[in-house]
Amino acid sequence: MENIGVLREWFDRVDSDHTGNVAAPQLQRALAVGNLNFPLSVVQQMIRMYDFDRNGTMNFEEFVALNKYLLKVQNVFSALQRDRGFLNLDEVYEALVKLGFSLDSPAFYTVCESFDKNKMGMIRLDEFISLCIFIQSARNLFNSFDTSKQGRVTLDFNQFVYCTANCRI
Repeated sequence: MENIGVLREWFDRVDSDHTGNVAAPQLQRALAVGNLNFPLSVVQQMIRMYDFDRNGTMNFEEFVALNKYLLKVQNVFSALQRDRGFLNLDEVYEALVKLGFSLDSPAFYTVCESFDKNKMGMIRLDEFISLCIFIQSARNLFNSFDTSKQGRVTLDFNQFVYCTANCRI
């Protein structure tokens, strides 16, 4: 993990209004400086994943947790991309397994199709991070409904709408 002092310095620069919290547009601009270009919806999902105090923004502690997750995802991507700047679908599957995700073929190909912007079977780093954010968010939401830890849930229509609204990117 990066030096906490470096992260604090970076966070303080992003927190331009000095509130101790970073909103999605601020985080989006900061990530873009590092060549990670995400739609605002993805950045909002990142914040929802690590917004421990549920205030809609990211404080430093939450930012450190997000950074740890992003570094983990980037490291797995880097280990497999072979200096090409992208992963093919077999490598995406391997990377997801290394990150602890196991999807069946229909779910895997549907998710990849959704995040492969160029529709060429090549997933770039920002697309891969977006894909991982989606899958992790879906897992977190699923687990909140899987109270018996059986790997199955039953949802009424209102719960289904809640789930789809919270996992959209």
